Amino acid sequence: MSLTTVKEALEIVVNNSQNFGIEKVDFLNSCGRILKENIFADRDFPPFDRVSMDGIAISSEAFNNGQRKFNIEGIQAAGSAQLTLQNTSNCMEAMTGAVLPKNTDAVIQYELLTIENGTATINLDALKSFQNIHLKGTDKKQGDLLIKENTLISPAEIGVFATVGKSTVKVAKQPKVIIVSTGNELVEVGEIPADHQIRRSNVFTMVSLLEKLHIKADTLHILDDREVLLTKIESLLNNYDVLVFSGAVSKGKFDFIPEVLNELGVEKLFHEVKQRPGKPFWFGRKVYTERSRSETTIFALPGNPVSTFVNCIKYFNPWYCKSVGLNFENKQQAILSEDFYFKPELTYFLQVKLSQVEGKLMATPISGKGSGDLANLVEADAFLELPDNRSNFTKGEVFPVIIYRQ
Repeated sequence: MSLTTVKEALEIVVNNSQNFGIEKVDFLNSCGRILKENIFADRDFPPFDRVSMDGIAISSEAFNNGQRKFNIEGIQAAGSAQLTLQNTSNCMEAMTGAVLPKNTDAVIQYELLTIENGTATINLDALKSFQNIHLKGTDKKQGDLLIKENTLISPAEIGVFATVGKSTVKVAKQPKVIIVSTGNELVEVGEIPADHQIRRSNVFTMVSLLEKLHIKADTLHILDDREVLLTKIESLLNNYDVLVFSGAVSKGKFDFIPEVLNELGVEKLFHEVKQRPGKPFWFGRKVYTERSRSETTIFALPGNPVSTFVNCIKYFNPWYCKSVGLNFENKQQAILSEDFYFKPELTYFLQVKLSQVEGKLMATPISGKGSGDLANLVEADAFLELPDNRSNFTKGEVFPVIIYRQ
């Protein structure tokens, strides 16, 4: 049976995205979430003719008639109701952010003035129409679309929410995810492992990867016991939107995950991808008809740390983006900085160090000791995706790059 190609696997994954629904959250807690409503201007921006420099507001007609000295009639402060200049031969001090006083149409900043005994002398020969005035509605009109649905919310959007009075906003609900490690050789982080044991690490790597997507994932460890796996996974399927496994998906005698999932009625969409690292990757779903959660998606990733890492970024991230309405296409590319050779006919995710050279993104291969070399991830910044139809890759060639160190 032929292996699933990387392209095919990614298409299958994103075509099996889920809709987790919508919830309302406080606007201050929405950063990093996906907006699920259009945001419109509730009034003109700015909502009034706004003074944009500290100085004096005058009638330009008086200035154009040759007048340069203006008696100060009052002060228009920011946040105060609009005042009226009673005598257009006078001026009114006006502060940044204030409403432009009536009967004025220009503002002269303090730096161009001499003020003595309540009289302002303008040290300027020419005056532009509406100088230093931010006119009402020049940014946006009432009813204009300010932020589109499916926008990834950043601090910039937070400010707009506040401006238009959106104290709560609709966002995509996050999936309920659990990350499950398997294996009798794993012990907890705080334990001292025996000579034949190692500490759990993949789970926490994936927890951190998902936290970058603002997903708070639960974790669980299950021993390599088929009956225990069967019982616990059945419970997980009934309580989570997504199960992410690390380990027990290859062809070893204790790799029970694929057969347990099959026994529990999970549909296998593919198993084994034409790639390195991460070839044993298993992906599937379980569909329900008699419960509120319509389906559960399962990512069963190989247990070697580099395999787990690259599969999570390459497949889970696009699946999540499609599920919540974000564009997931990766268009980033980098230039191979030296010749590289890889013989097997597999897509190869080459660990690389990135650098900018004369404005170009260069990728330098980082030598490692295979998919079990966890420490090697620390040395690299990204994976350069090399195609499966060739063995020789030449310095200067451009390939897709998956950057994980930003």
